[in-house]
Parts: sequence; structure tokens; C-alpha cells
Amino acid sequence: MNTSEETEKPWDRIEAVLSEGDDGAADDLIRFLSAEEQRLAVSRLSTESRRLLLETLSPDVAVELFSHLPQSESISALQEVEPDAAAVILEALPDDLGADLLAGMVTGEAERVLESFEDPDAAEHLREIKLYASDEAGGLMSNRFVSVQAGQSCRMVLNELEERSPDITSFDVQYIYVQNQAGVLVGVLPLRCLVLSKGMTPIEDVMISDLQTLSADTTFEELQDLWEDTDYHGLPVVDSSNHLIGVVERRAILLQQNKQQTDDYLHVSGIVGGEELRSMPMLTRCRRRLTWLAPNIVLNLMAASIIAMHEETLQAVIALAVFLPVISDMSGCSGNQAVAVSIRELTLGLISPPEFRRVLWKEGLLGAINGLVLGIVLGLIAGLWWKNPWLGLVVGGALFLNTLISATFGGLVPLLLKRFKIDPAVASGPILTTCTDMCGFFLVLTFANAMLSRLV
Repeated sequence: MNTSEETEKPWDRIEAVLSEGDDGAADDLIRFLSAEEQRLAVSRLSTESRRLLLETLSPDVAVELFSHLPQSESISALQEVEPDAAAVILEALPDDLGADLLAGMVTGEAERVLESFEDPDAAEHLREIKLYASDEAGGLMSNRFVSVQAGQSCRMVLNELEERSPDITSFDVQYIYVQNQAGVLVGVLPLRCLVLSKGMTPIEDVMISDLQTLSADTTFEELQDLWEDTDYHGLPVVDSSNHLIGVVERRAILLQQNKQQTDDYLHVSGIVGGEELRSMPMLTRCRRRLTWLAPNIVLNLMAASIIAMHEETLQAVIALAVFLPVISDMSGCSGNQAVAVSIRELTLGLISPPEFRRVLWKEGLLGAINGLVLGIVLGLIAGLWWKNPWLGLVVGGALFLNTLISATFGGLVPLLLKRFKIDPAVASGPILTTCTDMCGFFLVLTFANAMLSRLV
């Protein structure tokens, strides 16, 4: 490969292959690219080139590509192609991922794609999954499982699997689910037990009859607890009559955990409304950011009003202006640390909203210790810098108390918001920032006003 080929950008290579009209070459090129290069290339392609690429790729390569793309990018790409092409891709994707992508599409577009499915049962299954929240067992389950009738021998089941192999080769088969003639789930047959058993052994002798099952409305927190305590590859989802309606796989749990962590990070960073990429429409990105930024104008004006109330004190002791942002920033950092821990523990189910006393004690003690250390350090710096120990006492004392307040408040705010069914990841940051700024400014200027004669 020559130097120009080595430095050629992946999206340029895709454009060149598409212009030649060689469908097989497009497949080979996507397979050759790493996951990172695939994401980069698709984000840099023009709308027309991206549409042509997706309509050109074989289903298995399209599945590989979509497993690497961000969800928002995948949704945009599906809406750009013809419904028939989108249907081929969605039919090949895992059910939980396909349902998430359909849920993010415009309702009319999603329905047109579903109507284009070759398998009407697969389309109906995705419609059913869309009815459940994405973080419930019903929204995470897949219908790509293998079930057999009870009353057979191991040899009969192996023969049946051989006959059905063209239809199930894409399934990740670890368990075989056993149902009676009424469709009731009666056992789970591990593939290993099936293969290693003698041919005439009844499957009832080797299957697991004491089943752990899920209902469609099982919460994600409950699912996480189950998978932390066990090493299940998958768990069956049953309806009220114990009929098997789907299977939740470990892969789906890991993907949902990653999605929740990403959402939490974006929310804490002030990006609401879901994932944001720079390839998205500008107005959409502006709207999402302004949703968080605009209310902060009011909140920051509230903090600024504290300074306005003590304008004379600030003019008399100009050194205070140097330390106000330091105290505000340090206390804000302490509060954000507490917020992050509380949100993480809420996500993992390690704490619940009523546990105020536990959080109050833990964060209060930590805030007092850290506040004392930081207050002494900043107080000494202020006193030595301005050659006035009273200034050091004012600044250090204010930082100590504000760190204590911010750590305690930061730990409690997510619990309070969660109790009132408000997303703590979105609202905690602005509330904490305003309160720590107001408290910090108030403490510094009030202490300074009380010791004004010793500071000027």
C-alpha cells in the first residue's frame, strides 16, 4: 500500500467504493475498518452517500456497523434510507436495539418501516417491545431464543436443532427453553447438558425445572441485582400465564448500563434531551443546551444579588473579590462530588430517597473534614498574602462552612429530587451551583462585615 492510500481518510475510501458501484467492495471495506473508524466514517459521509452505503451493505455487515454507531446517529441514518432498506437492517438487529431505534424515529416513519418487514411476526414483536420502557425487561427482551416441546429425548431435540439451523444460526444459543403443549414454560435446558447427555435421555431429566423468570415490567434495578448475584447468560420473560414471551440476555443488560451511564454524564454536564453529536441539526443542539442554560441566568442573578447587598463591604476590602470565586469554585467542586456519588448510588440501587439521615451523616462528616483542611490552607494563604490574619480567618472560615454545606447539600439534593420524580442528573447541578454560590458569597461578606474594622 502506498503512502497516499495509507493516509486516505476512511470516508474518502467509502465514497470511492460507492462511486464504483461495487457492493461487495463496500462490505469488505466496512469489515476492514475498526469500530472507531466506522463511527468516524459514517459521521463524515454526506447524507446521500450514507443512504447509498446503507442500501448497499449486506444485512450482517449492516448489523456490525449499527452495533458500533451511537444511537442518535443510527436513528438519523435509518430515517434517511427507504423503508424497505431500513426494514432489512432492523430485522437483522437484536430486538432490544431495533426497538430502541424505532422508538427514536418519527412515528410515521417507524410504522412504514415495520410494514416493510418480510416477517410480520417480527414486526409485531417489535411493536410489542416498543410499548415497554427501554429500561424494563419487556423493553430489553429478545425473541431470538430456541424453544422445544417437552416429552422429547435429547437426540430428538438435537435433530430438531439441526433441521432448524438455517433459521437460528444468528442466535446466541446457550439455553433451550422447554414448553408444554399449552405453551407454558416448564424448564430450561442448558446446551452443554443437552450435548453431553445420552441420546435417549428424556430432556426432563437434564433440564432445570426450578426456574428464575422475569415479568415484562421488571425494573432495570431489579435486573441489575439479579445479574450481580448470578452468572446467567439470559433469563426468560413470561406473561401472567407463564407463557414465554422473550429472553433478556446479559448483553442487553451491559448495553443498558452503558447507556444509563452516558445519559447521566450528559445530564450532569447540562446536555438534556438525549445524546448530542455535532452531526445533528444545529437548531436541535441549541434547543437542548438552552433548556439547561437559560434557567441558569435567573439562578446566577440570585447569587449575584448577595454581592450587590454587600457592595460597600466589598469596596472597602477589595481583597475579598480575589477570594470569592475561589471559595465558590472549591465548594462547588465538593458539592458536585457528593452529587455524583448520590446519583451513582441511586442508579445502582444502593440508596433510596428516604435514606436522608445516612447521607446527611456520611457527607456531613466528610464535608467537615475536607472543609477544615481546605479552610486552613486558604486561610493561611490569604493571611500571609495580605499580611492580615483576620482576612485569613474570614476566608478560611467561610470556605470551611461552605464546603460542609455544599457536600451535605450535594448528597441530599439528588435524593430529594428523586423522591419528587424529578431527574436528579438534570436538576442537581443548577440547584447546587446556585446554593453554594449564594452561601459562599453570603458567608464571606457577612463575616467580613462583622470584622470590617480589622480588615481595612
